[in-house]
Amino acid sequence: MPEQASGRLTLLRRGSAFRLLFAATAGSAFGTYLAALALSVDIFDRTGSGRWLAALLISDFLPIVVIGLTLGPLVDRLQRRRLMIVSDLVRAGVFCALPFVHDPAAIVALAGANGIATGFFRPAVWAGLPNLVRDEDLGQANSLLSTVENVAWMIGPIAAGGLLAASGPDAAYWINAVTFVVSALLVSRIPARLLQSGESLSRGHWRDVRDGIGLVVSSRALLTVLVVWSTAAVATAAVNVSEVVFALDDLGAGKLGLGILVASTGVGLVVGSFFAGSLVSSLGMRRVYGGSLALMGIGFGLAAAAPSIAVACLLVIVATLGNGTAIVCNQLLMQRGAPDAMRGRALAVLMSMYYGVLGLAMAGAGILTDLAGARTAWALAGCVYLVAALAALVMTRHTREALEAREAGRSTSGVERIESLLAEIEVTREIEKKRLPRKLPYVPRRRASG
Repeated sequence: MPEQASGRLTLLRRGSAFRLLFAATAGSAFGTYLAALALSVDIFDRTGSGRWLAALLISDFLPIVVIGLTLGPLVDRLQRRRLMIVSDLVRAGVFCALPFVHDPAAIVALAGANGIATGFFRPAVWAGLPNLVRDEDLGQANSLLSTVENVAWMIGPIAAGGLLAASGPDAAYWINAVTFVVSALLVSRIPARLLQSGESLSRGHWRDVRDGIGLVVSSRALLTVLVVWSTAAVATAAVNVSEVVFALDDLGAGKLGLGILVASTGVGLVVGSFFAGSLVSSLGMRRVYGGSLALMGIGFGLAAAAPSIAVACLLVIVATLGNGTAIVCNQLLMQRGAPDAMRGRALAVLMSMYYGVLGLAMAGAGILTDLAGARTAWALAGCVYLVAALAALVMTRHTREALEAREAGRSTSGVERIESLLAEIEVTREIEKKRLPRKLPYVPRRRASG
């Protein structure tokens, strides 16, 4: 393992463009998680209402759902670097405005604007990443980006707690604004051509939207993520919604115990995501993806019966080791299951479907927790994760063969038909633009990234 960890650091030293993206992700992620807690505390202090807190949470992920199903093709058609920079600057502007806003509705509206910008930024990052590193380094690159996000998830709320106690939410807002400006500056130093292999041609916006959805359901790798991670979202909602009740009421751990339980999830996520790339390289996607989801099911299922907060925290670390690993597996499947010209819209669709299922499941999880208790919610979540693990084992059985067949030029799904159609459109447009004779030249099939 030490040699593999050294390989990750070599990847940072060797790839200047990836290093810039890593630094931008680290800074903005820290600021984001720092400000997330500050926003929640701010809106609750002003209203004392759980409904306003719910509105704040919805404003954060609802734009991602809408963008994925309606505007996802823009991530491919627009220059990804420019889209990321504009998204960062919009988010910086939001947090510069928040210290001067006092109306709860206006705060929620600004949070929604931040959610819209994030809905474009994240698909652009993950869609562009495969172009910055060699294919054999893609797993390690995903591990590094996921790890730094999970580290930020761990330390951001702790720093926010200190800032809130010392000076209120405004300092957190200003720090987050600065992180987004720094992120925009770092991204601006990445050559645009490295984030995007070529211009994505459009067949009309709504046909592009349908193409993105069609790609998700026709690509074995993308369909696997859609089915497996949407199933897992139901369990994740149950765990997250009932977590507070589980720690405070069932375990009697108090607020300190709740904080330790939340921190335990961060520990598992960091370690799991850090080693995920190496595990996939050595054991293969099928074993690691199915095994990581099974670990989530076993960990959370056993934690439901934990007699103390200490036992619960240990089991949560076990479960989130699987969670961190599964997230990296998702990213690899998404990146390798779509050609670069359509990767952004495919990722946007998958993100929107996940958050849509998560939001609906959260509503149901609240009712389940009230009726049956938090322990029951966690036990059922463990069972659902095991179902997702079984689905992962079944659906990844032929994923590698499908990807290899596509690389060899054999048509195994609708992905190749879409790529071929886009190539024909490109040739036709060149003919019309240059007024060449109506004889189509030979167009070599471009090797899909990943």
